[in-house]
Amino acid sequence: MGFESVSADEFPGTDAAVLAEQLKRMVAALRFELNTLQQLQAHERELVDLRLKNLEARAVDQEARLRNATDGVAQFKMFAGLAGGGSTILSVIALLKAFFGV
Repeated sequence: MGFESVSADEFPGTDAAVLAEQLKRMVAALRFELNTLQQLQAHERELVDLRLKNLEARAVDQEARLRNATDGVAQFKMFAGLAGGGSTILSVIALLKAFFGV
């Protein structure tokens, strides 16, 4: 026997009828509260999922930026090395020109 099937007619005394009506109202209020909490929980879950997706996208973007920065540094070092090597070669050529008077 669930609370939905309780009716005031089943209890001939007025106190029992009032109690039955109060129980029905309390069950209805509890169901409403439970439904509200379930909706809030579902909404919070959606927000958490959106935040997680946003953070994952940011992490991927940050990794790409770090890779690009690392590649840029490697290229700069290579060009700096080539430029340094080129100036060394030019210095040797200038020294040879000065030494041989060419």
